[in-house]
Amino acid sequence: MRDALCTRIACVLLTFWIALVSTSCGAPGIPQPPSLHLPQPATDLRAVRKGEKVQLAWTAPERTTDEQTLRQLGVTEICRGEMAALTRCGTAVGEVPAPAMTAAKAQQGRKITQGFVDTLPTAWMKNDAAAQITYAVETLNASRRGAGLSNQVSVPSAPTLPPPGNLRVKTTAEGVEVSASSSAAPAAVPGIRYFYRFYRREKGSDTSAVAGEEPWSESLNYFDRAFTWEKTYLYRVTIVTAITRAQPEAMVEGDDSAEVEVFAHDVFPPAVPSGLQAVFSGEAQRSVDLVWSPDADADLEGYNVYRGENGGAAVKINLQLVKTPAFRDTDVKPGRNYSYSVSAVDVRGNESARSMAASERVP
Repeated sequence: MRDALCTRIACVLLTFWIALVSTSCGAPGIPQPPSLHLPQPATDLRAVRKGEKVQLAWTAPERTTDEQTLRQLGVTEICRGEMAALTRCGTAVGEVPAPAMTAAKAQQGRKITQGFVDTLPTAWMKNDAAAQITYAVETLNASRRGAGLSNQVSVPSAPTLPPPGNLRVKTTAEGVEVSASSSAAPAAVPGIRYFYRFYRREKGSDTSAVAGEEPWSESLNYFDRAFTWEKTYLYRVTIVTAITRAQPEAMVEGDDSAEVEVFAHDVFPPAVPSGLQAVFSGEAQRSVDLVWSPDADADLEGYNVYRGENGGAAVKINLQLVKTPAFRDTDVKPGRNYSYSVSAVDVRGNESARSMAASERVP
């Protein structure tokens, strides 16, 4: 009886202790202030200038300044100034609408890149190699409040030149020739130089390659030799402003010329072979050995050898293209006079004119 009573008392005490511990665990902690939902400032702002346009890009923030997940963004203000560093945005030169945050989730964690194209006022482009234009962005919340400016980037404010006019492109034996009417002579500014940059794009492709560069001059004439024959290309030209006082040089491209299309069709034969010599050889059997200077054309495929007998018409005597600048004619007869010439043939079958003749008599 007494043991049973003690057991009941122990159970009551245990139940009370559990209730006490449970109540203590549920007690409220230190009160936290409500989140202001301020987006974290962007840290990867970058800028590229071309002509009077400046292309800005940055990654939209995903979290607030108190490390909470952003549910909604406001607009992003574009800040621009002529000082080396911006302390505040001031009057924004533009705004970028808020991206849909639900889209970020749909992309399974992929970040959202935002962008803006700023058109520089003419007054901001100065003949000063040291002058810079500084940009920053500030992303606001739905109540148009922000946590401050992003990282800051600068572009040169030196002027750019308009593209040359009347661009002409044609194929020649030397390559694709690009010519145009020269633009007006630029003003001489210490620390600034100008040069032409040529772009080549294969038709059907969205990718352009730099075909070459030439210093600015009043006469624009350039030969591109790095293309592939029998393809269609589009060429364009821009004038680059180079800030030489910066190390490495800072460069700003001007606007592009219109693209001009050309089909690089090779109808140009190799150079005519030279230095042909003909020498009779009778060591083992009667023959005439021919040698000549090698052709330096990159697309050379081989040579043809022509022979005339006793003043008659010359005919080709090789069955296949001769790969080296030498040939032995063993089909000769004693007492005959032979006249030889050679031509060069490229990989597309274009044949040069024949070389100057070389004669030899077989005893």
